[in-house]
Amino acid sequence: MDFTLEVIPLPVTDIDRARDFYRDKVGFHVDIDQEVMPGMRIVQLTPPGSGCSIALGDTVWEMAKVETRPEPGSYQALQLCVADIGAAHTELTARGLQVSEPVRYAPNDGATFMYFKDPDGNGWAIQEYRRREAEPLHKVLADLKGGA
Repeated sequence: MDFTLEVIPLPVTDIDRARDFYRDKVGFHVDIDQEVMPGMRIVQLTPPGSGCSIALGDTVWEMAKVETRPEPGSYQALQLCVADIGAAHTELTARGLQVSEPVRYAPNDGATFMYFKDPDGNGWAIQEYRRREAEPLHKVLADLKGGA
């Protein structure tokens, strides 16, 4: 049986402000923005090319029956991957995102990162993984499934 990570609830103070930030500054696609049942609004956004989304909503935490709701800004080191960090930096800064300059920690693939925070202080890393240009994750997973 496959278990896929597809949605991560993200704690924010203002759903509309967070939706606008992730849509307009980071370039995520808005998949859902609606009241899915009375009193329960969900906004789900997906990064381009990703199989995993973030979900914004005040009632997400009650539905999950968590004992302690995470505080907005408490999520750190969420990570996105790109094949070309220079192109990603250019695109994101053109959108008005305050993102750090790329930092190369080592010469090998996967060792270059840049960072940004959302309006609540949730922290993100963007990792350059050049191998994804020739081997997109969806293809790697399909090949693994076919060979299993």
